[in-house]
Amino acid sequence: MEGRKDGRGHRAWLWVVATALVVVFHIARSRGGKVAQALLRAGFLGFLTTDRWSGYDWYDKGLRQLCWSHITRDFQGFIDRGGEGGRLGTRLMRERHRFFKWWHRVRDGTLAREDFEQRMKKVRRTVGRLLRQAEVRAEKKTSGMAREILKLEECRWTFVDVPGIEPTNNFGEQCIRHAVMYRKTSFGTQGPEGSCFVERIFTAVTTLKLQERVVLDFLTDTLRTHRRSLPPPSLLPLAEAPQPAHAA
Repeated sequence: MEGRKDGRGHRAWLWVVATALVVVFHIARSRGGKVAQALLRAGFLGFLTTDRWSGYDWYDKGLRQLCWSHITRDFQGFIDRGGEGGRLGTRLMRERHRFFKWWHRVRDGTLAREDFEQRMKKVRRTVGRLLRQAEVRAEKKTSGMAREILKLEECRWTFVDVPGIEPTNNFGEQCIRHAVMYRKTSFGTQGPEGSCFVERIFTAVTTLKLQERVVLDFLTDTLRTHRRSLPPPSLLPLAEAPQPAHAA
C-alpha cells in the first residue's frame, strides 16, 4: 500500500530490476508494461529473465528468458488438477527434471556445453509436443495454462542457446526477498515520499552488498557531499561487460 484515502490504502506494486552488480527497486501504482519500459528504458538491449506476466510482452522475445521456477509451478498445477492434464503434467515434469540435472552438470563442469545443447534438442521437441497436447486434450484450466505458455515458446530456451543465461529468475527473487519481508511487516508507506525513500534505500543497500562495498561508508559520504553541495558518490561499478537483467 502507498498512503490512504477515505480510510482505504492505495494499492501499489514493488518492482525490481537486478543485474550482477546493480539492483533497482521501484514502487508504482501500476503493474502494467509501461512501468517496466520506464525502468529499462529504450536503450536496454540485454537479455531479460522474467515470469510470464504480460507486462513484459513488449520486450524482444529473442532477448527474453522465462523463469523455469515459475514454469515448474505451472507444471505442478497440471499434476495437482489431475485428469488428462495431470498425466501430461507428469511427463512435462519428468523432462524438466531431466534437463535441470544436465544444466547443473554444465555449471559444475562435468558436462560439456556442446553435449548439453545436443541433448536438449529432443527435450525441446518433447516439451513443445506435450504442451500442444495439453492445449487440445487437457481440462479447461490446464488447457488455458498450456496455451499461455506456448505463446512464449521462443522465450523458454534462451539459456540453452546463449551461454551465461540462467534458466531461472532465482537471483532476482533473492534480491527482492528482504524488501518483500519489509513490505509485509511495515504495511506499506504513507505516500510517494515514503515510497521514494524505500526505493532508494533498498536500491543502495542491495547494490552495495553485491559490489562488496560498505553501506555505512557510502551513506556517510552521500550525506557529507550533500551538505557541501558536492557530487554524490556513485552506485555504478567500474565499466564492465553488459550483464543480463532479471525483473520481478
